[in-house]
Amino acid sequence: MLIGDLMRHSGVTFGTSGARGLAEAMTDRVCHAYTCGFLQSLSASGAIAPGTSVGIGGDLRPSTTRILIACARAIRDLGYRPCYLGRIPTPAVMAWGLARGAPTLMVTGSHIPDDRNGIKFNRPDGEILKRDEECIRAQRIQIDETAFAASGAFATDQSAVLPAEDPSAYREYLSRYLDFFPPGCFAGRHVAVYEHSSVARDLYVDVFEGLGARVTRLARSEVFVPVDTEAIRPADIELARVWAAQDRLDLLVSADGDGDRPLVGDERGEWLRGDLAGILCARQLGARGVVTPVSSNTAVERAGCFATVLRTRIGSPYVIEGMQELVARGLDPVVGYEANGGFLLATPIARASRILSALPTRDALIVALSILHAACEQGRAVSALAADLPRRFTQSDRLQGFPSELAQTRLAALHGGDREHDMAAVTSIFGAAFGPVADLDVTDGLRITFASGEIAHLRPSGNAPELRAYTEADSPERAAEMTRICMRILAGWRD
Repeated sequence: MLIGDLMRHSGVTFGTSGARGLAEAMTDRVCHAYTCGFLQSLSASGAIAPGTSVGIGGDLRPSTTRILIACARAIRDLGYRPCYLGRIPTPAVMAWGLARGAPTLMVTGSHIPDDRNGIKFNRPDGEILKRDEECIRAQRIQIDETAFAASGAFATDQSAVLPAEDPSAYREYLSRYLDFFPPGCFAGRHVAVYEHSSVARDLYVDVFEGLGARVTRLARSEVFVPVDTEAIRPADIELARVWAAQDRLDLLVSADGDGDRPLVGDERGEWLRGDLAGILCARQLGARGVVTPVSSNTAVERAGCFATVLRTRIGSPYVIEGMQELVARGLDPVVGYEANGGFLLATPIARASRILSALPTRDALIVALSILHAACEQGRAVSALAADLPRRFTQSDRLQGFPSELAQTRLAALHGGDREHDMAAVTSIFGAAFGPVADLDVTDGLRITFASGEIAHLRPSGNAPELRAYTEADSPERAAEMTRICMRILAGWRD
């Protein structure tokens, strides 16, 4: 069977980052087949040899254990050795693989609800890119149908297939930051960790305490909570303000389900938008080249801190390709970040005798650590760091349960290729609320710049049936108002 055919039949397809689908559609058979396709593609390219160790980790969703077992069985069936790294952040899994030249995979649905899940695949040298996805789709695999029941579940108990947990990835990821930041640099600082069901929650505590901070744990949950750093829930906005009012904080931190997208709050309990946090992190790390998607806040260009800013389509594969381009041009250091806050290092960062190795995948922890370190070095509050940036504010929200095909159809009607027609069509829908349209950008979805300088960007999610709206304005209130207006307009597109 071709993996491409399996995608069409199962409904489990590649999104922006890895394979995603409903948990019930991600049967043992489907997950086993996907893993076989991934490993076969690596073998065909000469990237791995027989007997190679393959690292696997997962998040805290109810379906993750079952999928991990299916992946481990596939690894063994093809003659490789599964190494179970535990329930740890995606970047920790990737870092383990990069250090050993080993492929890895992470079972996670990231921030989406727990009725869904996914598998992120990493080559020995980094994330799979779009060209790698095509290679995986083209793989023809042999499925032993006798191993599976009619439901797609294993016909026999496979629980013993998953090896004992190897704690090395957790320890190495923790050491990555304890060895880079100065010992005791957070002494006297109070950090609150909003734990919920993030797989990064214990690591956050260990690293901040290890650097001298006093840490308070908040709202640990044994039920999965789909925290989306691009569409922060009103409940999380209110919780942050309540926590800050109850105790004197220097920083409030959290992450999404798999620990690759940060939530960073200031001492007042105000969450920083991910793309603003990305600018602060890049500035603190001394980046010269910055790569970020077209949806990110334009303050990155207006700040004037970086030699080159390169814009890409949305999704870490495109950011990684952009970083590779800047490295090829000779820029150093080169970093990338997304509007969701995930931060990528294309090149090592040097500080005196300390080196932070490259990690070209989304990471949440580096953002929180760099922002607090900047505040400590400058003797300022986190809110003051953010206030230094150009006054541009972004907001975003999403319509869930919006079929991707319908979203694509609606947007295609507004950018058919005839500029005059497209401008008129967009103005007819959005002009009454936002004024004349100055420019349209179709790099990824539809990004509308109005004559006022305000921006509305509409895009179907690459990971779930969602239609997202990103807005940008000169005040947070106006950006929030624009987002509400966009949500009302887009809601009418369901009909």
